[in-house]
Amino acid sequence: MSSPVLSHASRLRGLRPDWLSDPKVWRTEVLAGLVVALALIPEAISFSIIAGVDPAVGLFASFTMAVTISAVGGRRAMISAATGAVALVIAPLNREHGFGYLVATVILAGVFQIVLGALGVAKLMRFVPRSVMVGFVNALAVLIFMAQVPEMHDVPWAVHPLIAAGLALMVFFPKVTTVIPAPLVSIVVLTVITVAAGIAVPTVGDKGALPSSLPVPGLPDVPFTLDTLTTVAPYALAMALVGLMESLMTAKLVDDITDTHSSKTRESIGQGVANIVTGFFGGMGGCAMIGQTMINVKVSGARTRLSTFLAGSFLMVLCIVFGPVVSDIPMAALVAVMVMVSFATFDWHSIAPKTLRRMPAGEITVMVLTVAVVVATSNLAIGVVVGSLTAMAIFAKRVAHLADVTSVTDPDGTGVVYSVTGELFFASSNDLVGRFDYTGDPDKVVIDLSAAHVWDASSVAALDAVETKYAQRGKDVEIIGLNDPSADLHGRLTGELTGGH
Repeated sequence: MSSPVLSHASRLRGLRPDWLSDPKVWRTEVLAGLVVALALIPEAISFSIIAGVDPAVGLFASFTMAVTISAVGGRRAMISAATGAVALVIAPLNREHGFGYLVATVILAGVFQIVLGALGVAKLMRFVPRSVMVGFVNALAVLIFMAQVPEMHDVPWAVHPLIAAGLALMVFFPKVTTVIPAPLVSIVVLTVITVAAGIAVPTVGDKGALPSSLPVPGLPDVPFTLDTLTTVAPYALAMALVGLMESLMTAKLVDDITDTHSSKTRESIGQGVANIVTGFFGGMGGCAMIGQTMINVKVSGARTRLSTFLAGSFLMVLCIVFGPVVSDIPMAALVAVMVMVSFATFDWHSIAPKTLRRMPAGEITVMVLTVAVVVATSNLAIGVVVGSLTAMAIFAKRVAHLADVTSVTDPDGTGVVYSVTGELFFASSNDLVGRFDYTGDPDKVVIDLSAAHVWDASSVAALDAVETKYAQRGKDVEIIGLNDPSADLHGRLTGELTGGH
């Protein structure tokens, strides 16, 4: 028999994170966190500018979001930080009411996210079709690439060969070794080249001043009144919904990439907790960052919470301790990383001619529409909603055609039996009323629903309308064959929807 002490020790080893017991995993997570931190700096500064706040506000938000979500989030290795989607939502509030109201909005948005998470909003993800998910991924790749275009326009000529060199390093360096992430090698090499050769190109420092100290907690500088609440609540709810949708879609994407499952409810609540913490530390709030998550998971190979925690921690260390060095990193190096991420993110198989020939036209339409709306609005949430609603409409139209009505008249002409097959709901039941011969049928009519299912009040109302039309002509109608759920719904609603027969 094994010793109880040994058994307990083995159980403890099973509970230890992978990075504690496997040096290779530890190295991967640490290096991935460093690469993500470097990529976060210019992004956070850019989003701060969009929101109309000091660059330090976005950097503080990225730090607190990443560190907090690494502990309370439901999806390991996913990166949460200040994002453009959130910046776009809160920018008008900051312009009109000031920074204090922005911070209050971030805190209230976190509360909304916790409530929505507890209510099970994450379960709505099951209604997002695959075609929308593919469109979301492809639109994301397009947005990531488009965000880099301004960094390639109206810049010194040296920027373009530097970007090309960075891409070449990321393509060919993994063939030599995968011990060190290729993006990190690319950033270091290009920085050394530009500094040593004195090449004048845009750098991270050109984006804005980096913070020189850690953020300190405090309350938002707003009057704690009902008027303040009514001012910030609409923005907070919009931020909560956009942040949750982007985070849950990203979590699902990482699930697919890593072939693992994550708790979407925990992620929803975790996003709320992270935003509350971020608000109290004076940050602009945020959600999952898809581009940085792809760097962490797909490019660098990270799989644990350590990389997320270190991404936030390294971010502050780089800004406070190594600020002058980080400021010298050429933007060309980070542009090359993000361009590589966009190509790696895009689902090229989805647009292959062989795939398009086999895909139903409706699903191709949904995918293209999702991409078009996201690119047009620069808002992933709007694209997902429009794509999902379009997919549901196409599905409803397709299923509506599956409902059919056939009739058999008795040989003696005294009665007729109508057999209804298929799913009866608002889309299919609209045509049901017109499928009967009210004038020409005999006095006894039987409607057999053995091969049908009644789903909603629209179908019950349609059946009531059929009975009413026959009754107006002095004919009797008998409905038979209802399964138990259909019979229950029909029994509760018949005669109640139009004021009786």
